[in-house]
Amino acid sequence: MSENSYFENNHVTLIGTICDEPVFSHEIYGEKYYIVKLSVNRLSDNTDIIPLTISERFFGEYYPQVDDFVLVNGQYRSYNNYSGEGNKLILTVFVKEIFRYDEDYYADEYSKTNPNQIYLNGYICKAPSYRVTPYHREISDILLAVNRSYSKSDYIPCIAWGRNAKFAQTLAVGTNLKIWGRIQSREYQKHLSETETVLKTAYEVSISKMELIE
Repeated sequence: MSENSYFENNHVTLIGTICDEPVFSHEIYGEKYYIVKLSVNRLSDNTDIIPLTISERFFGEYYPQVDDFVLVNGQYRSYNNYSGEGNKLILTVFVKEIFRYDEDYYADEYSKTNPNQIYLNGYICKAPSYRVTPYHREISDILLAVNRSYSKSDYIPCIAWGRNAKFAQTLAVGTNLKIWGRIQSREYQKHLSETETVLKTAYEVSISKMELIE
């Protein structure tokens, strides 16, 4: 299967503002990769801060600057964190395309443009966890394995709501799902001891639509 075929299984489009300067992340086969954070507005007044992984090969045409308004196309990928710090699973948007976007045009067309879109076609790799919040919202947590080239997979945590949540709890491990939604960031407090807590950020896909593949 070609790389383009895998891109069809895992596609992200984001429109937002660069938050910080690129920070070196790692090097593979002589190619350096950097992390940049992107602030993406929700349809509400909140924002999501989403990490991007970008290759140095983009820097000849475009170097990310703080406050640049950009459009990004890429894939949502997961990596194991062996540093012992932070979350065990690192989630990032692997950039395929990035360029400056016309902010005035975007403002005019805002009602027609979704700034945060993701499509995934993958397999449930852990039994969905169903719960009801204190505010009586139904939620199911789904861990989706999405195939990538070179026999690799990305493991993407997803959240289904309402009727989708109730439906998801009936699905077995190995079920093939297509989902549409958005990437969201969520801060939470982790208790290190009875007196010490640390603020952390979780990333997940909030599902707006799901389709079962028979």
